[in-house]
Amino acid sequence: MKTLKINPSDNVVVALSELKAGESVTVGDLTITVTENIAPGHKLAIKNIGAGEAVTKYGHKIGNATADISAGQTVHTHNLKTALDGLLEYTYNPKKAEKKSATPTTFKGFKRKDGKVGIRNEVWIIPTVGCINSTALQLEKDASKLLGADSTIDGIYSFGHPYGCSQLGDDHENTRRAIAGLISHPNAGAVLVVGLGCENNDAESLKKLLGDYDTDRVKFLICQECKNEFEDGLVLMRELIDHANGFEREDVPMSELIVGLKCGGSDGFSGITANPLAGAFADRLIAEGGAIILTEVPEMFGAETILMDRCQTSEIFENTVKMINDFKNYYIKNGQNIYENPSPGNKAGGITTLEDKSLGCVQKGGSTNVVDVLGYCEPVKTRGLNLLTGPGNDLVSVSAMTASGAHLILFTTGLGTPFGAPAPTVKISSNTALYDKKKRWIDFDAGRLLKDTKMETLRDELYEYVRSLASGEIKAKNEILGAREFTIFKTGITL
Repeated sequence: MKTLKINPSDNVVVALSELKAGESVTVGDLTITVTENIAPGHKLAIKNIGAGEAVTKYGHKIGNATADISAGQTVHTHNLKTALDGLLEYTYNPKKAEKKSATPTTFKGFKRKDGKVGIRNEVWIIPTVGCINSTALQLEKDASKLLGADSTIDGIYSFGHPYGCSQLGDDHENTRRAIAGLISHPNAGAVLVVGLGCENNDAESLKKLLGDYDTDRVKFLICQECKNEFEDGLVLMRELIDHANGFEREDVPMSELIVGLKCGGSDGFSGITANPLAGAFADRLIAEGGAIILTEVPEMFGAETILMDRCQTSEIFENTVKMINDFKNYYIKNGQNIYENPSPGNKAGGITTLEDKSLGCVQKGGSTNVVDVLGYCEPVKTRGLNLLTGPGNDLVSVSAMTASGAHLILFTTGLGTPFGAPAPTVKISSNTALYDKKKRWIDFDAGRLLKDTKMETLRDELYEYVRSLASGEIKAKNEILGAREFTIFKTGITL
C-alpha cells in the first residue's frame, strides 16, 4: 500500500512512501497518476479541488485551497492555507462515550504516607529561585555519593529554573504552582527545597501553599541563613536519604497511574500511528480507572469541538471553552497570530495547517469523555481524561503535566527529540525509520502500524511496556541519557 485514506470523506491521502512523478496509485475505485514527487507523510490530492474549496483529512476540513489543485498533485503550504480566523462561538453537542471496562492489573510502585503512589523513589532538590541553581546542582553531586549499594533510591536530581524572583501576577503564581507541584510529586520519596532568603517565592509562602506537608519527607534550606550551605545541606540530605530508603516497591493497581500525553516534532504520520496509539492506551488505562492528562491548548485549535462535544457535563464544556478562548486572547493581547502554527519541522514532515496538526494531535485523547479541565499545574482530582491549561512548547507542557501529578509522559514524535520531563518520558516514534535511526532517544515504535501490526496488539504491547516502566524493571531513554528538564510557563514582564 502506497497511500492511506484516513476517512472515506477525505479528498487527500497520505503518502506512506515516496511517490514518483508519473507513477500510478490506486485509492479505492480511483486510479491516480502522480504528477510530482511526493515525500512520505505528505498529502496527495485524489480529486480536483478548486481554489477556495475545502481540503478534507481525518474527515474534517484542514483548510482552503489557495489555487486550483488537480488530482495527483501534492497538497501543502504552496496551495493550502488555514481556514481558522479569530474567536469562535461554540455550542455544546454532547456525545457520551461508551463506558469500557478492563481486567484490573497491577504494577510495583512506592506507596507514600499521603496515599499517593510513586513509580520512582528519587530524592529531588528544588530551588525556589534561579539564583541558587548551581548550589542545588552541587548538592546533587555531593549527596549522590552518599547512596549505598543497598539503597532503594533511584537517584538524586536537582531541577533548576530561571524564575522565583522579579516576577508579578500570573508569572509569580505560575512559578509557585509549578514548584509546589514538584515538591508534592510522589515519584520523589524525599525533597530538599533550597531557598536563597530574599526572593519573592520565599520558603514561608511555599509552605502555606503546600499546606499540611510531611516534614520528614520535605525539608527547607535557606542559604542566606547558613554559614556554609553545602555542609548544612548535606546534613539535611542525609536525613532525607534515610527517609526515602524506608520505601520499597509493592503491588498497586494500575488505576493509580496518571499519564501525561504530549506530541512534539510531529510529521504526517503522527496523526495516523503514534497519536492514535497513545489514544488507544489512554482508553485502556481509563477503563481500568486510571487518569490521563492532555495539554498543549494551542494545538487543540481547529479540533477543539471534538473535545468539547465529549465533555461529560455542560459545566466541563464551559470550562473547556474558557480554556480555549483564554489562550486565544493571550495570543491577541501579545499581538500574535492565533493560528501561527505548525513549526518548520512539522511542515517538512508533511503537516500544512494548524487544523491538520490539531486533528492529528487530539487523537492522543482517545475516545472517552472529558472529566475535568485543570488550571496550569493544578493537581489531577478526577480519574479519566483531564484537559490541562498549558502551551504547546514541549518543555513547558511536560513540566506542567508532571507538576499536575503525571507519573510518566508518553511523548509521540515523528522527527525525534532527546529531552525529558522530571518524570520518565517515553518517546513513541510515528515511523520506523526514526526508531531505527535514533534508538538512543526513542523507546517505542508506532510505525509498525503502517505495516502488519494491528492497533490492539500494539496497544497491549505499549501497555505492558508502561507497566514494566512503572514497576522499575526498565527505564525510559531520557532517564538513561540523564535528560530531565523543568521549565516554567512565563507570560508577562520580568522586573
